Amino acid sequence: MRGTISGKTVVCGIIGDPIGHSLSPIMQNKAFKKLGLGYVYVPFRVRKGDLKKAVDGVRGLSIRGLNITIPHKVAVMQFLDRIDPLAEEIGAVNTIVNDSGTLTGYNTDATGFLQTLHDNKIQPAGKKVLLLGAGGAARAIGNILAQERANLTIFNRKMELSWAEDIAYRLAHCYGTDVNAVELSRENLKAAIADAEILVNATSVGMHPDDDQTPVTADLLRAGLTVFDIVYNPSPTRLLKESTDAGAKTISGLEMLVQQGAIAFEKWTGKAAPVDVMRQAVLSGLSQNYEN
Repeated sequence: MRGTISGKTVVCGIIGDPIGHSLSPIMQNKAFKKLGLGYVYVPFRVRKGDLKKAVDGVRGLSIRGLNITIPHKVAVMQFLDRIDPLAEEIGAVNTIVNDSGTLTGYNTDATGFLQTLHDNKIQPAGKKVLLLGAGGAARAIGNILAQERANLTIFNRKMELSWAEDIAYRLAHCYGTDVNAVELSRENLKAAIADAEILVNATSVGMHPDDDQTPVTADLLRAGLTVFDIVYNPSPTRLLKESTDAGAKTISGLEMLVQQGAIAFEKWTGKAAPVDVMRQAVLSGLSQNYEN
């Protein structure tokens, strides 16, 4: 009987810390149900120190696949058997596929981000883009922006500035484009935003339950700027609310979530993802303040 969990049910899931905010379970389970597949998608909270044990459990429990979220997208790579060339180039993995015990890591964030830009009629080539953060998602976004020939500046906290500098050096070397790294401070943001065209928040600042936080104060935002916040819960975030008030164009991380999730779905199932169903599931989850 469809919808009944049994010994034949195929298990997928997501690991991260925190994980309660994630809408991936409602999105993927609705997609499995739509296609009548005997799959289930489960969220797992995994602390940093338990990451290797969690990956070993994927093999031991024959879990078909995982999504990877904060803070594991970079660290998880060392525990996998194979890394897809794009994920290797980016230096981060957000999707794992288990083929009979062989774990392959992929990155679907980059493609999902670019598709969302294109859906909003934005071509990043030649534009001055400010990217906040240097974690796994930021690496994917920075990579695709460099490929698309954006003029990119990566901002990161002072204590972790070396990460941003390493990414900037690699991207500039690989793609021959203008990539810089600077400390994420009010002074640096104020100077850079003045003539920037796109601002991307790839940090977790503002994520539920810390809805009152923002990586950029309202007085620095302005009309003529496009602000893309990859945080999708809450929706809109404080950053997007204040960007709208300032007259900026805003893009929610919701669509990026859907696009990257559809690619992962197809890798696990071999079926075309029901993208509209997945999008509606996320919207429904947000409207109900869904949390699991």
